[in-house]
Amino acid sequence: MSIAAAEPEPLPLAESRSPILLPLILVAAAIVGALVTLRSMGRVWWCAHGDWKPAVLDAWGPHNSQHFADPYVFSHFLHGVVFFFWFNWGVLRRKPMWGLFAAMLLEIAWEIFENTPFTINRYRAETAAVGYTGDSVANSFGDLIACLGGWFVARAVGIWWSIGLYLAMEIGCAIWIKDNLTLNVVQFLYPIEAIKKWQSGG
Repeated sequence: MSIAAAEPEPLPLAESRSPILLPLILVAAAIVGALVTLRSMGRVWWCAHGDWKPAVLDAWGPHNSQHFADPYVFSHFLHGVVFFFWFNWGVLRRKPMWGLFAAMLLEIAWEIFENTPFTINRYRAETAAVGYTGDSVANSFGDLIACLGGWFVARAVGIWWSIGLYLAMEIGCAIWIKDNLTLNVVQFLYPIEAIKKWQSGG
């Protein structure tokens, strides 16, 4: 038998693309469903204050979480980085695009939970975000896109560059806005008064 005869025949184009296309289609559908759900929960489409800037830099002001991007876009980007390794080193390691779908379902679940009265009140009571009223639909869309970006970047650069990127963003955000993904999780789950005081400028 020749080497050429032993090589498997290539899959038809449609069949070779289907394992990639189906998860991507489901990701897009899940994002649309999430935005519709958030709107049905009473979230405004865009900034409640009528400011049409696409991005804001003030993490503690009234426009935070109201525009397409704000300083917390970095936290959602890091969600994608973490989710890539979480899902793609586990049962879905041989099906990376299904890992993307699983990551987006988790991110969508968080976005919806984040905008429930329980979570909004928790942030207002236990963190320095005393004026937080929830996200606009546009801001949630921006967060989901950031998570997607983090997932694809982690896939492209690998574990060590991802760790470096994670540390750089966390340190940078801690210096810039006195908050980051790690502090956000800590203050939500187990609030520390000293951190809250520091974030409030005390």
